Amino acid sequence: MKNARLLLLVALLASASLAHAQNIVRWKTVVGVITAPNVDNPVAGSIHSGTSPWTTRGGYATVNLANGALAFNVEGLVLNGGNFTGTLPSGFPNVVGTLVCNSGSASQVILDTPQVSLSQQGDADFSGNLVGIPPAQCTNPLFLVRVPALGGKWIASGAVRTTDSQ
Repeated sequence: MKNARLLLLVALLASASLAHAQNIVRWKTVVGVITAPNVDNPVAGSIHSGTSPWTTRGGYATVNLANGALAFNVEGLVLNGGNFTGTLPSGFPNVVGTLVCNSGSASQVILDTPQVSLSQQGDADFSGNLVGIPPAQCTNPLFLVRVPALGGKWIASGAVRTTDSQ
């Protein structure tokens, strides 16, 4: 009887762990928006792109959909064209990490992190919580780096999305 209880406890813990693991979404890298100068490339129907090409050296993003905890890192997020190629203009405004759930649907939800600074070399780090909790159903989650001072335009996105169940 003790063995049966122990096996049941192990099975319950394993299933709870698996359910929790499916709430973790990761993007293995962060890439800049690739667009021609002065061409908008909207995401999720309402989030417009920075109308210049951007590039990165890399980064990552991870979100826990159950509680809204999010961490991201972006390295070398700089302009790729024009007078500031390979760098950023002095005094470039702060950025936010953005989670988009249910992209393009009537139940679309957009949640941001607090603002963080982007260094002159295009580096930014954040670890904390989204301003709000993701909805219980978050299909096709997207991660974006946006600039609130520029109307919330996105300049980078998470790429190579995985979940712990994959």
